[in-house]
Amino acid sequence: MLNSAENCNFKLGVDVGGTKIEIAALDEDGKFLLRRRASAPKGNYLETIELIGTLVEDADCELGATRPVGFSIPGTISPATGLIKNAFNSPLNGRAFDQDLTERLSRPIRMLNDANCFAISEAKDGAAAGANIVFGVIIGTGCGGGIIVNGKTLLGTNAISGEWGHNPLPWPNEEELPGLKGTDGKFGTIETFLSGTGFQAHHEVLTGEMLSAQEIVRRAQTGNTACQKSLNDYTNRLARALSSVINVIDPDVIVLGGGLSNIQSLYQDVPKIWEEWIFSDRIDTLLVPPIFGDSSGVRGAAWLWDDA
Repeated sequence: MLNSAENCNFKLGVDVGGTKIEIAALDEDGKFLLRRRASAPKGNYLETIELIGTLVEDADCELGATRPVGFSIPGTISPATGLIKNAFNSPLNGRAFDQDLTERLSRPIRMLNDANCFAISEAKDGAAAGANIVFGVIIGTGCGGGIIVNGKTLLGTNAISGEWGHNPLPWPNEEELPGLKGTDGKFGTIETFLSGTGFQAHHEVLTGEMLSAQEIVRRAQTGNTACQKSLNDYTNRLARALSSVINVIDPDVIVLGGGLSNIQSLYQDVPKIWEEWIFSDRIDTLLVPPIFGDSSGVRGAAWLWDDA
């Protein structure tokens, strides 16, 4: 158990993922006081609620105090229904998740989309600390985003701010039309090109070979011509997609997260390409890797209570 001086101001966050649920407590300097992970119950909503309840109660005992909890979740809360929406292939979809957790935990909670929590973490004390406008990008299984303005999350009237992945890929060439069909039923969206699954699918269309995104990059780096083309195409598409974001919100910093953020060449090559598409004679926007990476979801969730 922590002593009273340590536990008075900690922040408690939970990251609810498809394969894992993670809980963490942060001190005032953003350092971990506690961090635990458990495998997520597959497709079982009630078991998910109960597992979270157990993790939070165990944290209460270890920390010696009861605190409000922040949650990072797939999807978002619909302003129309109060239910979770856009959480594809998740047991949370269509559920009053915030209400059910409030009842189970008997304490206040706050809840935001995982991409927003990623952006919060990196804007608070990560790769974009001190920036006025931050766009946090998730390029992993899906393709999401979050916007932070002067330290505050820009959620939007419809609770979809930052969902750039569901826009069409800008300035497509003939080979990119009509594009592949995404999980939202639309063809040729940014997500179908830039998510990890989209990257793999386009390489398979190009070559007939099914490879993981990591293997495509590895082979590209060792001189495989087909994989080099796939990686070059991906880099160009990312540059176009991000340039359209810059043209709309003009961020100081763009932070990449998710599995594909580990492709180091993107940080040098994308800014060289996006100049062609950005409506400015000088581009000062920085493209940077995350500092906290996989930790950003749970850290951002905890920082939802930064004002408490």
